[in-house]
Amino acid sequence: MPESLSNEQYALMRVRYYVWSGFYSSQDIEDILYKDDFRPGQIDVDWVRTCIDHEFATKLEQQLEWPEETDCDRLDEAFAALEHLQMIALQNAGLTQSDGMEDVSEVWHERGGEKSRIVGYCFYHAQDLERVIKGKVLQLTFGDIGGDDEKGVAIGNMVCDAFRRLGFTVVWNEDIKTRIQIPGIAWKRRTPEY
Repeated sequence: MPESLSNEQYALMRVRYYVWSGFYSSQDIEDILYKDDFRPGQIDVDWVRTCIDHEFATKLEQQLEWPEETDCDRLDEAFAALEHLQMIALQNAGLTQSDGMEDVSEVWHERGGEKSRIVGYCFYHAQDLERVIKGKVLQLTFGDIGGDDEKGVAIGNMVCDAFRRLGFTVVWNEDIKTRIQIPGIAWKRRTPEY
């Protein structure tokens, strides 16, 4: 927590992020706040619930004005297309690239490891999500499941093609060490039931 913020300011900032990300229910948000951010007694539980309910109500009201198909809907389609291409495609995978790679490894093993037909992976993590919600570019991590750089470039091109087919602008220099960028996303992920 930044030292310049009070517990309440920090909690409100995190509540807004979790609600507007579109990935978390009310209970999820409470659990995360109390598990990761605050110790018992540091923040009033009823106040947090009120903040969460208010933020969800605000978002649900704004959702009524959103287009039928949002960039997040198209993002879901792109990730589904990558899965059809035998890739592990994960959204909001861990907090960092290392966490995301751990998630990829876990899914790879769950799907049979070397016996699976998985050829590559693509993901963005929570820090990427936080940046795109603030209006910045979405960065994608990708690669060959076996770590081969040449095959990784081919995977990168497949990822770019999947996003371009759905109308996204894609920026990438075909360097395996450079993440793929998807600029201009208006983050409007509909709220799950909370």
